[in-house]
Amino acid sequence: MSNIAAEIETLEHRFMRAWMRREAGEIRKLAARDFMLIVASEPAQLLDRPSFVEAMAGPLSCTGFRFHEVCVRKHGRAAWFTARAELELRIDRRDWTGNFWVSDLWLKGRVKRGWKMVERSLARTDGDEQLPGSLRQLQLWH
Repeated sequence: MSNIAAEIETLEHRFMRAWMRREAGEIRKLAARDFMLIVASEPAQLLDRPSFVEAMAGPLSCTGFRFHEVCVRKHGRAAWFTARAELELRIDRRDWTGNFWVSDLWLKGRVKRGWKMVERSLARTDGDEQLPGSLRQLQLWH
């Protein structure tokens, strides 16, 4: 594994542990101000950083994760992380545990030189008709 791959994978684990512990401050350190979570549902749903931070403190909880088939590719100041993931999630008191495909875009700052997650795409490998409505309720601008 190259140095960049190890660095990004470490940041991914920090992000997921912060989510599990509901550590809003750590998520704010790791996620860019314009961070966007895109969830593959029909229709697709978006959570910006404030919505995600608020949701993870309440109705969108993560209690476990395992990454498989991790791939990290660097593109200039950006790094793309992809992995199959087993996620133990709950949304609105509903179990949302399952297999997901996670794609994250990290961008290295010009001034502080640290990595920030700018975008996370989360796609469950099976359909859930109730998911879009549950996610829509988490949007602060809704």
